Amino acid sequence: MPAIPELRFHDGRSAPQLGFGVWQVDNLLSSRVVLNALENGYRLIDTASGYHNEEGVGRAISESGLDRSELFITTKLWNDQHGHQLTKEAIERSLEKLKLDYLDLYLIHWPVPRVNRFVQAWEMMINLRSEGLIKSIGVCNFTAAQLQTLLDKTGVLPVLNQVELHPRFQQQGLRQFHDDHDIRTQAWSPLAAGTLWGHPLLEEIARKHQRTTAQVLLRWHIEQGHMVLSKSVNPERQRHNRAIFSFELDTEDLAVLAQLNEADGRLGPHPETFHLPQNT
Repeated sequence: MPAIPELRFHDGRSAPQLGFGVWQVDNLLSSRVVLNALENGYRLIDTASGYHNEEGVGRAISESGLDRSELFITTKLWNDQHGHQLTKEAIERSLEKLKLDYLDLYLIHWPVPRVNRFVQAWEMMINLRSEGLIKSIGVCNFTAAQLQTLLDKTGVLPVLNQVELHPRFQQQGLRQFHDDHDIRTQAWSPLAAGTLWGHPLLEEIARKHQRTTAQVLLRWHIEQGHMVLSKSVNPERQRHNRAIFSFELDTEDLAVLAQLNEADGRLGPHPETFHLPQNT
């Protein structure tokens, strides 16, 4: 199976273009799921404090037998942990749960503008990067305006912004901002949460290439230059999602996929309004 390409960050480091995510994977199951993913050739593993499965991911890393240098481990700062001291403590907890000395990438999970402490969190992440606890720093679900705020306040931009992105919700304006500022775009929900299954145009493309609809959608991300996170607890589906580097979509395919964009295609929360669930 062809190797997963690596994309370079503006800080000089690089990461696999295709990674494996563990959102909604139970902590007790996550160790086996991640071990299967590693056996199937994934090397970028994406978890988060808010997923409550960092311990299981850490067990898989320990049990995999792989050298730490072969792995790229990402985790994220949850919404109630913004602020200088809170962020520092959160990173230390994640390292302890993952049983790691450093993180390859640490992300602010959501900007939570109602709290408005994401700049403080970012400042602490910059400090801990200089201390070597984090190799690269980035964000998730930030708008262009919020990215600009980080630049204006600290002079430091994220290496990537992980956002909801799929053919139904293509975020052209945000992706252009990323390109203009050398920020990598990484897609979560790259398969549109299954809402495109059975779409006749996608099924036609899949038949033409003798691939699954999921493989066509993941391949679309690769050809757009996105980094992308796939997820499945099923080892065979993990292999299928991994097997997207031996075919290419043609110009006609890409034109069809471009037409699937919808103004209201967002499936997840909106970054400007998503906040903590209780009294925040």
